[in-house]
Amino acid sequence: MNSRHIEIFHHVITVGTVSRAAELLRISQPSASKAIMELEREIGFALFERVKGRMVPTVEGQLLHREVEASFVGMSRLKAAAARIRDFGAGQVRFACLSAHSTTLAPVAFARFRIHHPDIAVTMQTHMSSVVRDLVISGEFDFGLAADEIDLSGVEARPFLRSRAMVGLPPGHPLCDHDVVQAGDLNGFDFVALAPEDTTRKEADAHFSACGSAPRIVFETPYSSTVCAMIAAGVGVGIVNPLTAEIFRDQQVVLRRFEPAIHFRTLLLTSPHARPSRVVGACIDAFKEVAQSFARRFS
Repeated sequence: MNSRHIEIFHHVITVGTVSRAAELLRISQPSASKAIMELEREIGFALFERVKGRMVPTVEGQLLHREVEASFVGMSRLKAAAARIRDFGAGQVRFACLSAHSTTLAPVAFARFRIHHPDIAVTMQTHMSSVVRDLVISGEFDFGLAADEIDLSGVEARPFLRSRAMVGLPPGHPLCDHDVVQAGDLNGFDFVALAPEDTTRKEADAHFSACGSAPRIVFETPYSSTVCAMIAAGVGVGIVNPLTAEIFRDQQVVLRRFEPAIHFRTLLLTSPHARPSRVVGACIDAFKEVAQSFARRFS
């Protein structure tokens, strides 16, 4: 099994599109698509369904990715540890982040941190919130940002950022004419949903149930960025984190206020057994400062 094909498969599932995966890997989109097809031929089953030009993971593809993700976590730890020891010794910050903030808040915070600490190496990995928690508990990473649906046993968690959920709409959707979208307005529309365990999803579902609204779930994912990508592609509407949706505005994701108000809540995770170093503390402070400015825009 070609390791490069596995890497491309992992990126396509993680970011939600072949084009974005190809961009991150610095390869052409046709090369990425060819790699996926060759991998499917080799293993003997389809990893994705081609739906209106989109790559939707099959059940078998999702099962395989669980195994791939576990192996990637282990290999990433080994590679990162070797690189840090080789290049930077102890001058480092290790941070894990949920995908919603990895391309929005985190880059701004790290840029601010580097103004005063240009020689400090930073390692960041993007994972589901439960994996972020495990990396912090294990001591592999110094701190993390995670959604609030996780089990907090064994980790110190503090409120970090609260952002009001919006409705994301494809251009030309009938609800684009609304300034505010009520829960009842989404009844019957194709809907791109977050994972069932997501607390914002649960809040939205409660409001849908209370008013007798039943959006038709056509796609489900734990990643906010994937929700936005599916909306941009015209798959359906969805409840989105405005921080994540910000980078999709150029792809014409239309945002509208959702009523009743629900929120995305992010936690800052640290180990209760080890006090952060001064460098790690400075990095956390930079994140808090940026979070405050984001909160003013999106709360």
